[in-house]
Amino acid sequence: MRTVLLAVLLILLTACATTPSPSIASARESLAAAETAFAQSMADRDFERFASFIDDEAVFLNGGQPLRGKVAILTHWKRFFDAPEAPFAWRPELAEVSATHGLGSTEGPVSTANGQVIARFYSTWKRQPDGRWTVIFDNGYDVCDCAKAP
Repeated sequence: MRTVLLAVLLILLTACATTPSPSIASARESLAAAETAFAQSMADRDFERFASFIDDEAVFLNGGQPLRGKVAILTHWKRFFDAPEAPFAWRPELAEVSATHGLGSTEGPVSTANGQVIARFYSTWKRQPDGRWTVIFDNGYDVCDCAKAP
C-alpha cells in the first residue's frame, strides 16, 4: 500500500512539474500589456507614467554605459520627452514569464516615426507584490546604420 501511494505521489508530482500552469498564459498577456502601456507612455509624452514602469533598482545597459537606478535612468531618458513628437516607438513581439510569474522578458522592434525599424529591445521585468510589472533590466541594439540611412 505504501509503495502504491508513493508511486501515485511521484506521478502527480511529475505531472505538476511538466504541465504548464494555466495562469502562465494570463501572466504573459499581462506582461505584454505592461510593455505596450510602457511604450504608449512614450507616444503619449507622459513622462510620469513612463517613470512608473521603471523599477527603483533597474539597470538600463545603454550601449555599454549602464544607467543604474531609476533616478539615473529617468535623468537620461527625460530628453526623449522634450519634443512634442516621440523620437521612436517600440512594441513587444515576444513576452515570456518564469514558472512562478515573478520575472518576465519582452523583446521587439524599435522604429522611427515613419516605421523604419532601427533597433531591437530586450527587457527583463519583475512582478511587484501588487501584480504590476516593472522593468528591472533593459538592453537593445541597432539593426541599421541609421546615420547612413536615407
